[in-house]
Amino acid sequence: MIRMRIQVDHWPRRALVLAERPRPDCRACEGAGGIEHHYGDHTGEYADTDWEPCECWNENRRWLLLPLPHRPRWLRRGDTGRDPWGPDGYSDEPPF
Repeated sequence: MIRMRIQVDHWPRRALVLAERPRPDCRACEGAGGIEHHYGDHTGEYADTDWEPCECWNENRRWLLLPLPHRPRWLRRGDTGRDPWGPDGYSDEPPF
């Protein structure tokens, strides 16, 4: 049985795609889609993580549904990524 989800993909262009999900009841990966293997360097410190995909999921199986338009330049310039409710915005201390 194929388990599908709709998601936004950003490569090579923004688009809505229909992608397969990992099997949630998989005993090997427990629904994560793969198994992480952490390893260390010669001193025993953490160095990196290898990802081994599980057989219950094919991460490359996806179908394009709808290409999304690019955001206009004036909308991209205005997005600062800051939290408007954060310390440089409004206070979250009572009284609101």
